[in-house]
Amino acid sequence: MSRKTFQEALGSGKFVVTAEVGPPKGTNIEKLLSAIDLLKDRVDGINVTDNQSSVMRVSSLAICHLVQEKGGEAILQQTCRDRNRMALESELLGANVLGVHNLLCLTGDHLSAGDHKDALPVFDLDSVQLIQIAKMMEAGKDSAGNELKGAVKFCVGATVNPGSNPLEPQLMKFEKKIAAGAQFFQTQAVYDLEGFSRFMKKVEGFKIPILAGVIPLKSPGMAKYMNKNVAGVNVPDRLIEEMTKAENKEAKGIELCARLIRDLKGVCPGVHIMAIGWEEKVPEILSQAGI
Repeated sequence: MSRKTFQEALGSGKFVVTAEVGPPKGTNIEKLLSAIDLLKDRVDGINVTDNQSSVMRVSSLAICHLVQEKGGEAILQQTCRDRNRMALESELLGANVLGVHNLLCLTGDHLSAGDHKDALPVFDLDSVQLIQIAKMMEAGKDSAGNELKGAVKFCVGATVNPGSNPLEPQLMKFEKKIAAGAQFFQTQAVYDLEGFSRFMKKVEGFKIPILAGVIPLKSPGMAKYMNKNVAGVNVPDRLIEEMTKAENKEAKGIELCARLIRDLKGVCPGVHIMAIGWEEKVPEILSQAGI
């Protein structure tokens, strides 16, 4: 029996799980290939980041192709930072030719955060416009109105930050992304279950799959850093205290992540795990979460 596509999983009613891998800065992809092997049969889709944190890395599309070859379901991340609309459209065509049919549209971090600070940012489009162009290409035309010799087909996704304060600008962008054609959302990391539940109540009328972002904590210091530096992330003090008291911080981080996933099962239709170099722990996290 063939496995479900990511889009089929979203519509199946099951609790959907996606994970994320970050391509390396260089051609040594041995660790990445090992991570793909660990994840491909445990999750419904594997996101491949696109020059994550504005650091130049192996292209997302190349790694997506390897995910597909290994039998996984790849989700191509595309940021608008590094390419104009012509280059983005060309990559979308290439993705479909290589069998990649899932797409996450992102505006992208500014280059000032990365390792090529002298590079020129493009931002010809934003994430809403990229979603619109993907849907135009599904209808058989490029953004200039030219006919395509074969249309693309994507399950198109977007991001939302439920912890933003104020939340209203995020909700406005959320609605624009849906109007543009977004079919699913992945969120910024969620730790505050009550706050996330309130967000889900606000958007329940849209009837669109929202996968809660989950980042396993490796240490109390990591939690404090995220609270201070990552917009919209709030790790409650009680979790930091619980981790501080634990003798084995790694085991506690895995336990807390699994507990959070179990709690999220009644709140949203799935999770997106961003392990950030801890991909080998994802199967254990899922097992502890009962998945």
